[in-house]
Amino acid sequence: MKKKVERIFECKKENEADLQAVYTDLFITEGDMKEVNQEHEILKIDDAFKNKKTQGKPIKCNDIFKLLKEKNEKKIVLTKGVAGIGKTVSVHKFILDWAEGRTNQDIHCVFLLPFRQINCIKDQQFNLHKFLQKFCPILKDLEKSKLYEECKLAFIFDGLDESQLPLEFEKNKIVDEVEERSSVDVLFTNLVEGNLLPSALVWVTSRPAAANQIPPEYVGLFTEVRGFTDQQKEQYFRKRITDERLADRIISHTKTNRSLYIMCHIPVFCWITATVLQDLLIKNSEDNISTTLTEMYIHFLLIQMKMKNQKYERKAKRPRTELLDSNREMILKLAKLAFEQLKMENIVFYEKDLKACGIDVSKDTEFTGMIAEIFKMEHGLHETKVFCFVHLSVQEFLAALHVFICYLNKDMQELRFFFEPERNITLHGLLQMAVGKAMQSKRGHLDLFLRFLMGVTLESSQNLLQGLITHTEDTTETIRQTTQYIKQEQNKNITDEASVNLFYCLLELKDHSLYEEIQRHLSPDEHPGGDLSSSMCTVLTYILLMSEKVLDEFNPKRFTSSQENYERLLPAVRCCRKAL
Repeated sequence: MKKKVERIFECKKENEADLQAVYTDLFITEGDMKEVNQEHEILKIDDAFKNKKTQGKPIKCNDIFKLLKEKNEKKIVLTKGVAGIGKTVSVHKFILDWAEGRTNQDIHCVFLLPFRQINCIKDQQFNLHKFLQKFCPILKDLEKSKLYEECKLAFIFDGLDESQLPLEFEKNKIVDEVEERSSVDVLFTNLVEGNLLPSALVWVTSRPAAANQIPPEYVGLFTEVRGFTDQQKEQYFRKRITDERLADRIISHTKTNRSLYIMCHIPVFCWITATVLQDLLIKNSEDNISTTLTEMYIHFLLIQMKMKNQKYERKAKRPRTELLDSNREMILKLAKLAFEQLKMENIVFYEKDLKACGIDVSKDTEFTGMIAEIFKMEHGLHETKVFCFVHLSVQEFLAALHVFICYLNKDMQELRFFFEPERNITLHGLLQMAVGKAMQSKRGHLDLFLRFLMGVTLESSQNLLQGLITHTEDTTETIRQTTQYIKQEQNKNITDEASVNLFYCLLELKDHSLYEEIQRHLSPDEHPGGDLSSSMCTVLTYILLMSEKVLDEFNPKRFTSSQENYERLLPAVRCCRKAL
């Protein structure tokens, strides 16, 4: 188990790092199952003020089963969190500390059961012992009676959102014997329900959109991984960057770029930010490198292509344009794969999915170099090959890149997701339709994609992509029209999640007017005239919560006279020393 989890994928030392060396404590809180069905994937507004439980002491990942025991519950632990927030890393940290004898020594055996691998055997029949042998072959040498009757066992099912099991809790038969054969789905539901090994501990992790697949009556402890606090962001950068002066410069730069700094509460953005800024600041003596999130990901792509070029092709350094041009065909194929699978909300792919986008794993030597840079190949059970991008956000970035390149090439068929094929395409029309598509998604699976799509239209982004794109386009007027359209949408009665995402879209378009307006409203010397719109109230609250800024005084009446908008501002009360 130690060997399985002691390394973490990062862009250093052959793309891996020692988990104990880089691990930074995450902000994990106790949550409530009641509203899990309504969770939005990316931008759930922090309701900590409304839920007093979440104001308590943060939970350490090693303590979750201890908390479950304190509640006298024999049910499961369910942990939710958006993509990249640190769920799997928390699981691995728990296992590593247990395997090294640091914590949870009352547990005799821990089984890590990723749904990504369970999918490979989902149609087969097993008894529990044979099922576990698929993940831990050494079990065949152990005496079954002692293992299941005398040992305290912990089962960790990671990535419920990737599960292809039907999860039919109400229909599945009851299985309470270790030797009884049944489907994988039946084994899982009976472990959760407590029919099978009722004394065993069970931990399930999931992205928010899939967490409601576990009936709340079986959840004894519900936790949420909220990522890094401001202090933890800094701790991460200092662990990740060993050069103290360079770490100081990176921390300083991220703090001046508010949208980037806010997004760094998600650890994967800290990782990409550290990777990119480490490269850029070493090359540039000046610290005035201003980058949007999109530009960060373009630089990240360039760094990965450079690593691939040096490691697998043993070629000398190439200019940026030549580097992208030499990898153009494979990047475009991966970008197409990213978009096609994002539309279906898939983040794990199989060889047939790759072949549909022109990638033949057995023949493409260029693809071999891409693996471990922006793409991962894992061997599931029975050596089934499973593929995914190094992170969901990389898939969303490449998907946006694909759509923009299709627009530049006037590829009508590829854009039928947004337009009827016979329609003439304008970039402003495409962006407007993309806004509509993203706002229609209840799970928010197109939110980050939309931000990247806005970002790649900037001429600064297009210039960075030369070599990958064959020509650039003057988008000045399009950006003016699009920012105006987004601000009009912000004045409408839209959801809180849409308000925040459109705010980020403006930042990706390098329009900081809304952010500056909110800062003026927060200034004690300013006397704002008129009420803030509901959308502005939402964004104001979000900025305060994500940045952890503490106000000396907060008076909602300064901003609105609407009862509905008072409620939108209510969570921000926890960010002030005095509320009126």
